Amino acid sequence: MRTILLAFLVAASCSPKVADPAPPAAVAPAEAAVPLYTYKVVASYPHDTGAFTEGLFVQDGFLYEATGNVGESSIRKVELSTGKVLQKRDVPAPYFGEGIIAWKGQLYELTWQHQKGFKYDLATFAPKGEWTYPGEGWALTTDGQKIFMSDGTSEIRILNPDTLAETGRIKVTLSGAPVDQLNELEFIKGEIWANVWMTDRIVRIDPATGKVVGTVYLGGLLSEADRGKSQPDVLNGIAYDAAGDHIYVTGKNWPKLYEIKVEKSN
Repeated sequence: MRTILLAFLVAASCSPKVADPAPPAAVAPAEAAVPLYTYKVVASYPHDTGAFTEGLFVQDGFLYEATGNVGESSIRKVELSTGKVLQKRDVPAPYFGEGIIAWKGQLYELTWQHQKGFKYDLATFAPKGEWTYPGEGWALTTDGQKIFMSDGTSEIRILNPDTLAETGRIKVTLSGAPVDQLNELEFIKGEIWANVWMTDRIVRIDPATGKVVGTVYLGGLLSEADRGKSQPDVLNGIAYDAAGDHIYVTGKNWPKLYEIKVEKSN
C-alpha cells in the first residue's frame, strides 16, 4: 500500500496512476458471469486534499476518517456536508495510521506495519488501549456482530469485536482466482465491499463464501481536471449510511467526497 515511498513502489511495479480502462476492457472473459456495476453521482461534498484516506465510516450523520503517512496520520470527525474537520487526533510517528471502525462507544484503528492497533473513546478520541496482531493492517468494517480486517492480501480476517482476537479468515475469489490487494472495507446490505488497491474498482464480496458477487467500476469519478492535482489520487474510502441508504466514496487526497448510486451496467 502506501507511504511516502509509494511513488517508488508504483514505478517499480509499473502500476498505472491513471484510472482503469473502460469497463468492457477491464473485465476479463472469465469474469463475465460476475455482474458489473457502474455509478451515478447523487451529490459531491468538499474533502480535505491533505487527507491521505485510509479508513472511512458514517455514524450519527458524521463522517469519521483515518488518514495515513508517517507524521501525518490522524483520526477525524468531519461534517459531511462541508468537509469541515470538527475533531482531530494526530497519530504520532513512527506509526502509519490505517483503517478504523466504531464499536460500543470506542473507535478502533489499525497501523500499517507496526502490528499494533489503537483504541480511542469515540466521543473524545481519548486513548483507551492497544492491541497487537501479526502482519500488516489495512482496513476494518463490521456487520454489527463481527469485525472484518484486510491486510493487503486476498484474505479478510474475522475478529472477535470485544477481544479483537482473530477467529477465522475469508478467502476472496473472483471466478475461482484470488483477489489480491484488498484495501478499504465497508459492510453494505449483507456484503463486504472492498477497494482493490491501485484500481478504480470495488469488489462486492459474499462473506459466507468469499466469492465476488459483483464489481463496481468507478472510472471517471475523479474528473481529469482534478486528477493529478494530488498524489497518488488513488480511489480509497467507502462509507455507508444505513439509516438513509447512502453510499459515499472518495480517494487519497481527493478534493471531493461523492455520494453515489450503484447501477447495473448494460
